[in-house]
Amino acid sequence: MKPKQLKNIIEAALLAADHALTLDQLLRLFEDEKQPPARDAIKKVLAQLQEECEDRGYELKKVASGYRYQTRVDVQPWVSKLRSERPPRYSRAFMETLALVIYRQPITRAEIEDVRGVSVSSSIFKVLLEREWVKIVGHKEVPGRPAMYGTTRKLLDYFNLKSLNELPSLAEIKDLDAVHPELDLLPQEEPKAPVQLEVIEGGAAETRH
Repeated sequence: MKPKQLKNIIEAALLAADHALTLDQLLRLFEDEKQPPARDAIKKVLAQLQEECEDRGYELKKVASGYRYQTRVDVQPWVSKLRSERPPRYSRAFMETLALVIYRQPITRAEIEDVRGVSVSSSIFKVLLEREWVKIVGHKEVPGRPAMYGTTRKLLDYFNLKSLNELPSLAEIKDLDAVHPELDLLPQEEPKAPVQLEVIEGGAAETRH
Protein backbone atom coordinates (compact mmCIF):
# COMPACT_ATOMS: atom_id res chain seq x y z
CA MET A 1 0.00 0.00 0.00
CA LYS A 2 1.30 3.41 -0.97
CA PRO A 3 2.02 5.87 1.85
CA LYS A 4 -0.50 8.38 0.45
CA GLN A 5 -3.29 5.80 0.44
CA LEU A 6 -2.41 4.69 3.96
CA LYS A 7 -2.53 8.28 5.15
CA ASN A 8 -5.89 8.91 3.48
CA ILE A 9 -7.43 5.80 5.03
CA ILE A 10 -6.28 6.66 8.54
CA GLU A 11 -7.38 10.28 8.20
CA ALA A 12 -10.82 9.23 6.92
CA ALA A 13 -11.24 6.68 9.71
CA LEU A 14 -10.42 9.26 12.39
CA LEU A 15 -12.87 11.74 10.89
CA ALA A 16 -15.65 9.17 10.56
CA ALA A 17 -15.27 7.65 14.03
CA ASP A 18 -17.56 8.87 16.81
CA HIS A 19 -14.87 8.19 19.42
CA ALA A 20 -11.11 8.21 19.77
CA LEU A 21 -9.26 5.35 18.01
CA THR A 22 -6.33 3.42 19.41
CA LEU A 23 -3.37 2.16 17.42
CA ASP A 24 -4.75 -1.38 17.64
CA GLN A 25 -8.09 -0.25 16.23
CA LEU A 26 -6.36 1.50 13.35
CA LEU A 27 -4.25 -1.59 12.65
CA ARG A 28 -7.41 -3.70 12.46
CA LEU A 29 -8.50 -1.66 9.46
CA PHE A 30 -5.82 -3.47 7.49
CA GLU A 31 -6.07 -6.99 8.93
CA ASP A 32 -7.36 -8.38 5.60
CA GLU A 33 -4.44 -6.96 3.63
CA LYS A 34 -1.74 -9.33 2.41
CA GLN A 35 0.92 -6.93 3.65
CA PRO A 36 -0.65 -4.83 6.40
CA PRO A 37 1.22 -1.71 7.52
CA ALA A 38 3.45 -2.01 10.57
CA ARG A 39 2.63 -0.29 13.84
CA ASP A 40 5.51 2.15 13.29
CA ALA A 41 4.06 3.08 9.91
CA ILE A 42 0.74 3.97 11.56
CA LYS A 43 2.56 6.04 14.17
CA LYS A 44 4.43 7.89 11.44
CA VAL A 45 1.18 8.74 9.64
CA LEU A 46 -0.38 9.98 12.89
CA ALA A 47 2.63 12.22 13.48
CA GLN A 48 2.29 13.63 9.96
CA LEU A 49 -1.40 14.33 10.44
CA GLN A 50 -0.71 16.05 13.75
CA GLU A 51 1.95 18.22 12.12
CA GLU A 52 -0.39 19.21 9.28
CA CYS A 53 -2.93 20.49 11.81
CA GLU A 54 -0.53 22.88 13.54
CA ASP A 55 -1.87 26.00 11.77
CA ARG A 56 -5.50 24.92 11.57
CA GLY A 57 -8.53 25.43 13.77
CA TYR A 58 -8.58 21.74 14.66
CA GLU A 59 -5.99 19.26 15.84
CA LEU A 60 -5.33 15.54 15.99
CA LYS A 61 -5.15 14.95 19.73
CA LYS A 62 -4.04 11.89 21.66
CA VAL A 63 -6.24 11.36 24.71
CA ALA A 64 -6.67 8.43 27.10
CA SER A 65 -8.78 6.40 24.66
CA GLY A 66 -6.66 7.02 21.58
CA TYR A 67 -6.48 9.60 18.79
CA ARG A 68 -9.27 11.96 17.70
CA TYR A 69 -9.79 15.11 15.69
CA GLN A 70 -11.13 18.04 17.70
CA THR A 71 -11.43 21.80 17.53
CA ARG A 72 -8.71 23.80 19.22
CA VAL A 73 -9.43 25.47 22.55
CA ASP A 74 -8.82 28.98 21.21
CA VAL A 75 -11.65 28.72 18.65
CA GLN A 76 -14.21 27.02 20.88
CA PRO A 77 -16.04 30.25 21.87
CA TRP A 78 -17.11 30.62 18.23
CA VAL A 79 -17.67 26.94 17.47
CA SER A 80 -19.84 26.53 20.57
CA LYS A 81 -22.37 28.96 19.06
CA LEU A 82 -23.32 26.23 16.59
CA ARG A 83 -24.84 24.17 19.40
CA SER A 84 -28.59 24.54 19.74
CA GLU A 85 -28.63 23.24 23.32
CA ARG A 86 -27.16 25.06 26.28
CA PRO A 87 -24.08 23.38 27.76
CA PRO A 88 -24.70 21.49 31.01
CA ARG A 89 -24.23 23.38 34.24
CA TYR A 90 -22.84 21.67 37.32
CA SER A 91 -23.09 22.79 40.91
CA ARG A 92 -20.08 23.46 43.11
CA ALA A 93 -20.94 20.35 45.14
CA PHE A 94 -20.84 18.25 41.96
CA MET A 95 -17.40 19.52 40.96
CA GLU A 96 -16.03 19.16 44.48
CA THR A 97 -17.15 15.54 44.57
CA LEU A 98 -15.64 14.84 41.16
CA ALA A 99 -12.34 16.50 42.11
CA LEU A 100 -12.07 14.42 45.27
CA VAL A 101 -12.54 11.23 43.27
CA ILE A 102 -9.87 12.41 40.80
CA TYR A 103 -7.27 13.30 43.41
CA ARG A 104 -7.94 10.79 46.18
CA GLN A 105 -9.11 7.67 44.34
CA PRO A 106 -9.97 5.06 45.31
CA ILE A 107 -12.33 6.85 47.68
CA THR A 108 -15.63 5.99 49.32
CA ARG A 109 -18.68 8.18 49.55
CA ALA A 110 -18.22 8.48 53.33
CA GLU A 111 -14.63 9.68 52.85
CA ILE A 112 -15.83 12.34 50.41
CA GLU A 113 -18.41 13.48 52.93
CA ASP A 114 -15.75 13.64 55.67
CA VAL A 115 -13.64 16.00 53.56
CA ARG A 116 -16.52 18.20 52.39
CA GLY A 117 -18.22 18.25 55.78
CA VAL A 118 -21.64 17.69 54.23
CA SER A 119 -23.50 14.72 52.79
CA VAL A 120 -23.19 13.93 49.08
CA SER A 121 -26.45 13.91 47.16
CA SER A 122 -27.30 10.58 45.53
CA SER A 123 -28.09 12.49 42.33
CA ILE A 124 -24.44 13.57 42.06
CA PHE A 125 -23.20 9.98 42.01
CA LYS A 126 -26.02 9.04 39.65
CA VAL A 127 -24.88 11.63 37.11
CA LEU A 128 -21.19 10.73 37.51
CA LEU A 129 -21.95 7.06 36.94
CA GLU A 130 -24.35 7.71 34.04
CA ARG A 131 -21.77 9.87 32.29
CA GLU A 132 -19.21 7.13 32.96
CA TRP A 133 -16.82 9.63 34.50
CA VAL A 134 -16.40 7.47 37.61
CA LYS A 135 -16.87 3.78 38.31
CA ILE A 136 -16.79 1.40 41.24
CA VAL A 137 -13.27 0.00 41.43
CA GLY A 138 -13.67 -2.16 44.53
CA HIS A 139 -15.03 -2.33 48.05
CA LYS A 140 -13.26 -1.21 51.20
CA GLU A 141 -12.58 -3.96 53.72
CA VAL A 142 -14.48 -2.37 56.59
CA PRO A 143 -17.93 -3.13 58.02
CA GLY A 144 -20.50 -2.74 55.27
CA ARG A 145 -17.80 -2.97 52.56
CA PRO A 146 -18.63 0.43 51.01
CA ALA A 147 -17.93 0.95 47.32
CA MET A 148 -14.72 2.71 46.33
CA TYR A 149 -14.82 5.02 43.33
CA GLY A 150 -12.23 5.87 40.70
CA THR A 151 -12.09 7.74 37.39
CA THR A 152 -12.47 6.37 33.86
CA ARG A 153 -10.88 6.97 30.47
CA LYS A 154 -14.07 8.72 29.39
CA LEU A 155 -13.43 11.40 32.03
CA LEU A 156 -9.87 11.87 30.79
CA ASP A 157 -11.15 12.18 27.22
CA TYR A 158 -13.69 14.80 28.31
CA PHE A 159 -11.00 16.96 29.90
CA ASN A 160 -8.60 16.35 27.01
CA LEU A 161 -6.05 14.38 29.02
CA LYS A 162 -3.93 11.33 28.22
CA SER A 163 -3.54 10.39 31.87
CA LEU A 164 -4.04 11.78 35.37
CA ASN A 165 -0.30 12.38 35.47
CA GLU A 166 -0.93 15.50 33.39
CA LEU A 167 -2.65 17.07 36.39
CA PRO A 168 -0.48 18.73 39.03
CA SER A 169 -0.35 17.06 42.42
CA LEU A 170 -2.19 18.70 45.32
CA ALA A 171 1.17 19.48 46.90
CA GLU A 172 2.29 21.40 43.78
CA ILE A 173 -0.60 23.82 43.59
CA LYS A 174 -1.83 26.42 46.03
CA ASP A 175 -5.19 27.01 44.38
CA LEU A 176 -7.05 23.98 43.06
CA ASP A 177 -9.05 26.23 40.74
CA ALA A 178 -5.89 26.39 38.61
CA VAL A 179 -6.22 22.71 37.70
CA HIS A 180 -9.09 23.36 35.32
CA PRO A 181 -11.70 26.15 35.09
CA GLU A 182 -14.41 23.64 36.01
CA LEU A 183 -12.63 22.29 39.09
CA ASP A 184 -13.66 24.97 41.57
CA LEU A 185 -13.51 22.93 44.76
CA LEU A 186 -12.72 22.17 48.36
CA PRO A 187 -14.02 25.17 50.34
CA GLN A 188 -13.78 25.01 54.11
CA GLU A 189 -17.55 25.15 54.35
CA GLU A 190 -20.57 24.87 52.11
CA PRO A 191 -21.35 28.18 50.38
CA LYS A 192 -24.56 29.88 51.49
CA ALA A 193 -25.91 29.94 47.94
CA PRO A 194 -25.17 27.27 45.31
CA VAL A 195 -22.52 28.29 42.80
CA GLN A 196 -23.30 27.24 39.25
CA LEU A 197 -20.36 26.24 37.10
CA GLU A 198 -20.67 25.91 33.35
CA VAL A 199 -18.88 23.12 31.50
CA ILE A 200 -18.81 22.94 27.72
CA GLU A 201 -20.21 19.60 26.62
CA GLY A 202 -17.48 17.26 25.43
CA GLY A 203 -14.57 19.28 26.81
CA ALA A 204 -12.73 20.06 23.60
CA ALA A 205 -15.36 19.82 20.87
CA GLU A 206 -14.79 17.03 18.42
CA THR A 207 -14.79 17.72 14.69
CA ARG A 208 -17.62 15.89 12.93
CA HIS A 209 -18.35 15.62 9.23
